[in-house]
Amino acid sequence: MIAQVYSAIPQGYDGSIVEVEGDSNRGLPAFNLVGMANKTISESRERVRAALANSGFDFPQRKVTISLAPAELLKDGSHLDLPIALAVLVLSGQLLSQNVSNRLFVGELALDGALRPVRGIINIVEAAKQAGYAEVYLPKGNLTEATLIHGVKIFGVANLLELFLHLKGQAIISSNPNNYVVKKTQTDATKNNYPYLDDIKGQSFAKRALAIAIAGHHNLLLTGPPGTGKSLLAQAALNLLPPPTPGEQIEIAKIHSLSNHVSTEYQRRPFRAPHHTASRIAIIGGGTHIRPGEISLAHHGILFLDELPEYSRDVLESLRQPLENHEITISRAIQHTTYPANFILIATMNPCPCGYLGDPSHACTCTPTQLQNYHKRLSGPIRDRIDLTVSVNRISVEELLAGSTQHVVKNTKIDRTGFPEHNVVKNNITEAIQRQSQRYQSTGVYNGSLTSAEVTRLVHLQPSARDILHQATKRFNLSMRSYFKILKVAQTIADLEGATEVKTEHISEAVSFRECQIEH
Repeated sequence: MIAQVYSAIPQGYDGSIVEVEGDSNRGLPAFNLVGMANKTISESRERVRAALANSGFDFPQRKVTISLAPAELLKDGSHLDLPIALAVLVLSGQLLSQNVSNRLFVGELALDGALRPVRGIINIVEAAKQAGYAEVYLPKGNLTEATLIHGVKIFGVANLLELFLHLKGQAIISSNPNNYVVKKTQTDATKNNYPYLDDIKGQSFAKRALAIAIAGHHNLLLTGPPGTGKSLLAQAALNLLPPPTPGEQIEIAKIHSLSNHVSTEYQRRPFRAPHHTASRIAIIGGGTHIRPGEISLAHHGILFLDELPEYSRDVLESLRQPLENHEITISRAIQHTTYPANFILIATMNPCPCGYLGDPSHACTCTPTQLQNYHKRLSGPIRDRIDLTVSVNRISVEELLAGSTQHVVKNTKIDRTGFPEHNVVKNNITEAIQRQSQRYQSTGVYNGSLTSAEVTRLVHLQPSARDILHQATKRFNLSMRSYFKILKVAQTIADLEGATEVKTEHISEAVSFRECQIEH
């Protein structure tokens, strides 16, 4: 007798359908698994045995062989516990083949028969939908994020016995169709610890650059001595981002569910801040089974790299592809995977190793050689991919203390209603993003992600603005990449001001944010 139960596993950024075939023959009792199963799946034999016994089912006293097809597909994780158990139930006659036909099952079994969440559930449900399965059965813990995918009936299952009774028609589990209501997470200002612009004193030039970076999805580098507010500025960026669109929520959940069994943060944009000691694999992605790294987990959000020169050169050079193409391709001997990595890079660095070069309050103790070696840690191609570079200078004590008691504290929580600067800037950013959506007829395209051909076709300059740009290109010996980045930043400045074309003042301001201008 042959049993067939269908499941799926995450495969890179996508999902792959797996056919769980079962065969039962006479012979000494045995339970064999074949089909490129790793150790986690091989151990499912014991989990399935215990789950069946503790749920009141009989395990056949025969030679049972379970084949996971396609055999050449490398399988990882505990996703196939549930379909393996169902195949055993079909082989033993406790379920009929028609009870599991045209349905897809996934889930890890506890020893008592309960279903535990698995990673990559969005990938699995998408694969099931594309393959034409009408119903998907998965652990209840994965239900909320799974219902982000429309067009397929999704059933959240608590345990093996509950699923058995449902398949037999004795106790029906209610499905969660497209109108399933997801309880929103609390993401307002009183529920997170990230600062607002009003929390940062002074630094108007840096705040302006931050608003431009957020509005147009441009990469930003903040330089300056320690204690000038560089990290606070980067953290304040998260509260300036608009909420993700439904399509972006799915992509965020899809990436994060590959790293975590349950993803709940897809209703807000991610803010990833890996430490400079993190390995290349941790930041870029990879490993034996190619998991996404920090740059992919920052997809549709912010990647914050504090003290950029302290990261290893391998890590920094690996950022070239994602900063340009907004994706990362990771290749291994037996597989290769492409993950999205469309993030806003916000980085900080000191002007020198000791941090006090140019600071009027402290003397710099670095030698010329130390200073030269420090700046060499960032290669030219990496610097060229940063759209805006801003010097964050130390502010006076008087400016720091001015208005320090203006915020009202109620019930130990900060009253955010008195933050006018933040509200004005965020409204301007929202309007600028709306103008980009109308211009490009898409909610996912920003000025910072335009190609050179698109810039030439879609960005309209006044003749005088074009002359200023050509003069800046010659004076600072700009590369073609820098030329187009200035155009894209200028377009974002025009969008923030509601202008229909790029003017001279927009180009001039965009040039002022280039590193070459700061160095001169």
